Amino acid sequence: MHSLRDISMTTERVWQLAGGASLILGPCSTIMGVLNVTPDSFSDGGRYDKSVEDAVGAALRMIDEGAAIIDIGGESTRPGAAPVSAAEEQARVLPVIRELRSRTGVPISIDTYRSETAALAIEAGATIVNDVWGGQRDADILNVAAATGAGLCLMHTGRDRERDPDVIVDQFAFLKRSIALAREAGVADDRIVLDPGFGFAKTTEENLSLMMRMGALAALGFPLLAGTSRKRFVRAALGEDRGDPDVATAATSVLLRERGVSIFRVHAVGPTRDALAIVDAALGAMQDRTRS
Repeated sequence: MHSLRDISMTTERVWQLAGGASLILGPCSTIMGVLNVTPDSFSDGGRYDKSVEDAVGAALRMIDEGAAIIDIGGESTRPGAAPVSAAEEQARVLPVIRELRSRTGVPISIDTYRSETAALAIEAGATIVNDVWGGQRDADILNVAAATGAGLCLMHTGRDRERDPDVIVDQFAFLKRSIALAREAGVADDRIVLDPGFGFAKTTEENLSLMMRMGALAALGFPLLAGTSRKRFVRAALGEDRGDPDVATAATSVLLRERGVSIFRVHAVGPTRDALAIVDAALGAMQDRTRS
């Protein structure tokens, strides 16, 4: 298990993105701000789906608060959410991506499992593809990532498949397959980031166990992204109608940073930004000490 005594997580790595863009991961935490332009996402559904200007304004506020990536999604992935057509998804996200790209150079991520949506989003200005099915639902999305040079986030999911009862064993089984498929499609390793998929067909106990054992995933050899923000297991740990889920999310981010995570996908940037600043300062101080 990684801890503040193990500072290997701060080693600099460059995540290559579409259009010649890149992000430096490792020495400092990277925050990905969540922008759902949907009517039914579990946290911010219905807030930004009616006005492009409102959605772009929300994204710019997250950037001002410290988000280094904006992740835009047009279909809710919460359990039981109604599916939408590709055309509807694209009608929601593409105008927002175009307008946001015209106003900032911050990398934009498209949260989709559809290859057609991914291709159109990159054409509109996105530089990262964030696939909640790890490239295992619409395989052409991996070809899109390879052809465009987009950064690619491969997420683990337990949905619609047999799972190993050990959460880490299941992570390795699923993510190794996703990595192999991405490589076969021609995606370079320096464009891949892995996400353990907190909350996707996982119980509260499994999510908590995964969080504490995240250090094991370093063996896969890729930067890690975590999305615990306002998830059901976080609220369950707080207790019914108690506490602030954004503060609780920041606490999970601290634990995950100690275990090697580089990118944190959150709805509220401020609390996680401040919490991670302390961890990064401590890690930096320890690294300076080892060099002296």
